[in-house]
Amino acid sequence: MKKYLLPWLLFLFFTCFLSCKKESFITSPEARLSSSVDTVKFDTVFTTVGSVSQSFKIFNDNAQKLRLSSVKLMGGAASPFKININGTASAQLNDVDIAANDSIYIFVTVSVTPNAANLPYLLMDSIQVMFNGNTRFIQLEAYGQNAKFLRNLSFDSDATFSKNQPYVILGLLKVNSGVTVTFEAGARLFFHANAGILVEGSLVSNGTLNEPVICTGDRLDEPYSKFPGSWTGISFSPGSRDSKLTYTIIKNASQALVVLKPAASGNTKLVLHQCTIYNAKDAALLCEGSNVAADNCLFYNSGSNLVVKNGGAYSFTNCTLAGYSNNYLSHTAPVAKLANFLDTNGVLTSNALTALFKNCIFWGENGIVENEIIVEKQGAAACAVTLDHCLYKALTDPSNSSILSSIKNIDPGFDSIDVRNNFYNFRITKSLSSPVISAGTSTPFLKDLDYFTRNPVKPDIGSYEKH
Repeated sequence: MKKYLLPWLLFLFFTCFLSCKKESFITSPEARLSSSVDTVKFDTVFTTVGSVSQSFKIFNDNAQKLRLSSVKLMGGAASPFKININGTASAQLNDVDIAANDSIYIFVTVSVTPNAANLPYLLMDSIQVMFNGNTRFIQLEAYGQNAKFLRNLSFDSDATFSKNQPYVILGLLKVNSGVTVTFEAGARLFFHANAGILVEGSLVSNGTLNEPVICTGDRLDEPYSKFPGSWTGISFSPGSRDSKLTYTIIKNASQALVVLKPAASGNTKLVLHQCTIYNAKDAALLCEGSNVAADNCLFYNSGSNLVVKNGGAYSFTNCTLAGYSNNYLSHTAPVAKLANFLDTNGVLTSNALTALFKNCIFWGENGIVENEIIVEKQGAAACAVTLDHCLYKALTDPSNSSILSSIKNIDPGFDSIDVRNNFYNFRITKSLSSPVISAGTSTPFLKDLDYFTRNPVKPDIGSYEKH
C-alpha cells in the first residue's frame, strides 16, 4: 500500500501547485499582455443617425491570473466614445482580473454630434490599460460627417440632389408622377434599413467617371458596409417614364433596380449608361414586362444579376454580368434569366419578349451554375433573344435564342478575382490572350466603363476595353 502512496502524494502536490499558481496573480512587470487590435477604427458615422459599436479583446498571455489596475477611456464623459469593459459600462474600471490564458471584451460605441463642416472630420480618443507598472494604449478613431436627412419624403415638384452634402434616406423617398428628381454628379445617398426610392415620375442621375453618384446603405463601418440587403433599392412604378442613370453606383440593396411595365410614352423606360450595380441580395436588375436599355454597365455578385419576367423589350450593349460566391452571397442562380411569362399564384400571363445582347459577357465561377444565361418561354407570346458577339458560359445553349459570332465556355481572363478578400477587377488590362479582345462588333457607344475610347470597328467584349 505504501508503495502507491508516494506517487499519489506527488500527483496531489503538483496538481495543487499548478492550480494554486493559476489562481495566484502574476505581478512581474514582464507579464505579457496583448490585444486583438492596436486601433479601433470607425468609418464615416453620420451625425444624429445614432451610434455605431465595435469590440476588441485584451488577452492575458500568462499562465497566471493578471490584474489590470485600470482600464480608462482617456476622454472621460466628454468623449464621443463610450466603452463597456467586460459587461460593465464605465469610462474607468479598476482591478479588472483576467484569468490565465484568457481574455476580456471591450466594447466601443461612438456617437457623433452635429458639426458645421460638410467634409468628414476626425474624432480621436484612446483607452489606457495599466498593469504591473506598465501602461498600454488602444487608439480610437472615427470620421463623423453632417448629412441632410430625408424621412418619408414625397416630391411634388422637380428637385435636385447636390454633391455638397451627403443625404441619409430614412423610410421611402417618392418621386410623384410628372416630377423629375435629378442627382447631380458626385451626389451621395445613404439609405437606412428598409429605406428606398419609388419612382412614379422620372429619375435622372448625372454621375461622371470622376464624380459618380453613389447609392448604398448608411452603415459604412465594417463588416456592415459589405452586407447585401442593407436597404430596399430603387423601384420604377408602371407609370414612371424617361429615367436615365449615368455613372451611378448602386450597391448592397435588396433589389437594386425594379422596373415594372413599359413607359406610357413609348420611350425607353429606363436607360443605364456606364453604371455599376452589385451585391444586391435578390436582384441587381429586375424587369417585368418593361423596356430597358443598358450600355457599358457592370452587374456582379448579386443573388441574381438580371431577371426579366413577363416579356418586354431590352437592349444590353458591352455589359458584363458576373457572379462569384463570397462570404456574403452564394452564386447559385444564373447571371441572366429571361422569361416571356409570369406565374402569379398559378395564374399564367404571357407577353412578347425581345432582347438583344451585343458584346456582353455572361460568366460565373466554375462548378456552381451550369448555364449562366437561361431563356424560358410559355404561352403563345413571342420570345426572341439574341446573343451577338457575346461570351457566355453554358452547358446547354439558351433556348428560344439566336447566337451570332459568340464565344462559349472560354474564361474571359478578368484581371483580379480575390473572393477571400472580396476584391473584384473585371478589367482585362493584364491579359494578353483574353478571348474578349477585339472580339466584339461595332456599336454607337465608343467609351467604356472607364471612359476609355473603344476600337470603333472591333471593340472588346464586356464593359471594359483593354488599355
